Amino acid sequence: MNFNSDNVHGVDDAILDALREANTGTARAYGHDDWTVAAEQRLRDVFECDLAAYLVVTGTGANSLALAATCPPYGAVVCHREAHINVDECGAPELYTGGAKLMGVGGAGAKVTPDAVTTLLGRMGRGEHEQRPSVLSISQATELGTCYSLDDIATLAALTRERDLRLHMDGARFANALVRLGASPAAMTWQAGVDVLSFGATKNGALGVEAVVFFDRALARDFLYLRKRTGQLVSKSRFLAAQMLAYLDQDRWLANARHANAMADRLAAAWRTLPGVRLPLPLEANAVFAIVPRALHAHLQAHGVRYLVWPGEGPGTDTVGEGEVFMRLLTSFRTTTAEVDALVALARQTPAE
Repeated sequence: MNFNSDNVHGVDDAILDALREANTGTARAYGHDDWTVAAEQRLRDVFECDLAAYLVVTGTGANSLALAATCPPYGAVVCHREAHINVDECGAPELYTGGAKLMGVGGAGAKVTPDAVTTLLGRMGRGEHEQRPSVLSISQATELGTCYSLDDIATLAALTRERDLRLHMDGARFANALVRLGASPAAMTWQAGVDVLSFGATKNGALGVEAVVFFDRALARDFLYLRKRTGQLVSKSRFLAAQMLAYLDQDRWLANARHANAMADRLAAAWRTLPGVRLPLPLEANAVFAIVPRALHAHLQAHGVRYLVWPGEGPGTDTVGEGEVFMRLLTSFRTTTAEVDALVALARQTPAE
């Protein structure tokens, strides 16, 4: 049983079929093929606006390139201190931007708050002696599985406009957040004030494709050069676009996310009934965070169950005791009810201390 990440699962069969279908004949390279043109148009249809979209291979590449397009080397990117760009991307945002500084702030549930941003910006005002705040980056869903409401996003967007910053959204699990909120892609992005989105697909069934989506097309003026220079321009680009087209076709991306979220709901409902188990965070995507007795943790580990012992600061809403472990279990489009139920049954067999 592997609940370590949604990255551990394979590829949606429909996406594999699309790759096989694309693997015939010849096509123009470097993004000039018919698949790429169609994928870009499909993204415009999904988001209901005349956006500029560019396909890349990885989420780190998408985030770093989006920030490079919106933040100068002497700028600063404000984000949550537990954000993926700050703790899990090996300095790639700093590298791609040419040296911009990431400045982390706090906030419950790994969500940036307007007060935290305002406080940070209020301490910065020494002109050329420090970085110029240029971008606010938020994650939807966050590293702790929480989501920004549409009002949350709009409030932060208004703050960025007041301070002449851009708003970036890391949407590695965008679909999971979207279906949980019951919102439209447009409402959760450009209509709320987002300037650029890293639109994730890999965690939700793709082999390896993400899109950098600019709702302000002016920001994408030099993006083709940035993508090439950073090695994210794929020569056989039709195979990226074929994945994206299949991902979006018949709303497969939304169905996959709904299934992953439903499996998380099933797991969380059962987890709450286990002795000594607490769920300190709201379940708003496909991540179940739990504080569990160390005996339960040891029992699951002894039986080969895989999950993440969370390395961050903790839930912020509860205290992890000396005899407890804070864990994250992630479900995916491939998680089955049988796997969830087997995990719960195993947990119930934890020997008494």
